[in-house]
Formats: sequence, structure tokens, C-alpha cells
Amino acid sequence: MSTPYGSDRRPGPEGEQEQPIRFTDRRRIDPLTGEVRTPEEGGTQQGAPAPGATPRPQPEPEIELDDPRIADLEKQLEERTNDLQRVQAEYANYRRRVDRDREATLVSAKVSFVSDLLTVLDDIARAEQHGDLTGPFKSVADKVAGVVAGLGLESFGKDGELFDPSLHEAVQHEPAEAPGPTVTVLTAVLRQGYKIADRVLRPAMVTVADRPDTAPDTRAETTEHTSES
Repeated sequence: MSTPYGSDRRPGPEGEQEQPIRFTDRRRIDPLTGEVRTPEEGGTQQGAPAPGATPRPQPEPEIELDDPRIADLEKQLEERTNDLQRVQAEYANYRRRVDRDREATLVSAKVSFVSDLLTVLDDIARAEQHGDLTGPFKSVADKVAGVVAGLGLESFGKDGELFDPSLHEAVQHEPAEAPGPTVTVLTAVLRQGYKIADRVLRPAMVTVADRPDTAPDTRAETTEHTSES
């Protein structure tokens, strides 16, 4: 079966005719007039952007200030802020507690180690008093003194210092001969005292005497020895 020229239909199988073929002209410029076509004239669907055109931004939905969702969000934000501040405070307390425990453990280890060397330090001090600290023995003694000093060991107890019962152990007490206010000072140090930080390893064994509090030489001597310690 032949199809007439210019017909917009073509025969289908078994003699059935297909739907007509339609063409849509999407050119933006009219080839006859040379003018720019509108989307409707160019064959585009209504509401769809033309080819190459920039889509228009959709307006954001407005939120009213009295919207209950805003109050709910503010409440959640306040709760989260309070939780964060509480966690930060707990972490700061934890850090301080850990640092304090670490420092206490370190001091305890130093005290345990240095306490075993106190008798050695006493022997070194007696050898120095008798003039026997010479030669290789002096070199070893200096190294031991350097090690314990690096661990923070401090000695205390000098003649003329004010008596402190928390630091000194008095084995002899000489009362003042003149009446009036007096101060108790060290007159002799029989055994040196030692401490690390604020922990006393061993009190100093001393002899003390009461002296008039108004004596200028006693005040000057006490102040000088106190500043040195």
C-alpha cells in the first residue's frame, strides 16, 4: 500500500495506521521574523525553564518568631550548653586530681630513695668535719650530693636559727638567765635535718637556748640564718 506524498501518517503493521509524527520547534529565534520567542512560542512547557536559562531561586519559607519550634530549639541549645559546661568542669577537676596524684607519687618515690641515703650523707658530713673527705672519696661524695640535690633534697638546721618544733628535735634546753621576753634559738646542731618539698624526712637534732628577745645581735643573727635557709 503506498503512502501519499506529504501525508503525516505511515502505515503500521497489518495495515494499521500509526499515530502522526509531531515536531516541536524549540529554537529561541524565530527563523522568519528574527525575534526572540517566549517560552510558550518556542514550544517549551509552561513553568519549565528555557534551555540555557538560569533557574530562579525559590523563596525560603518564612519562620514566625512565635513559632513553638523556636522555643523548643532554644531549650535544647541551653541543655546542650549546660551539659558541655558540666563536662568541661569535670574534666578540669580530673586533670587537677591526676596532676596532684602524679606529683604526690613522684615525691613519695624520691623520699623512699633518698631516705636510704641519709646515713651515707651523715658519714660524708662526719668525714668532712674530721678532714677525711679528700681524694677519690671526695669525688664520690660530691657525686652523691649532686644526685640528692637534683632530687630536691634540702638540709636545714644551723646555729642561731629560731627553734621550730616541726623541724627541730631539741635534746638540751638552756633557759635564759635574765627575766623578760625571750626567743628560743639553736645553739648547736648534733644531726642535720633533711626535707623534700614540704615533707620532712628527718628533723634536725639540736640544742637550744632562750635568749632575750630585745637583743639586737640575736635578731640580726636569727634573721641572717633564716634568710640563708
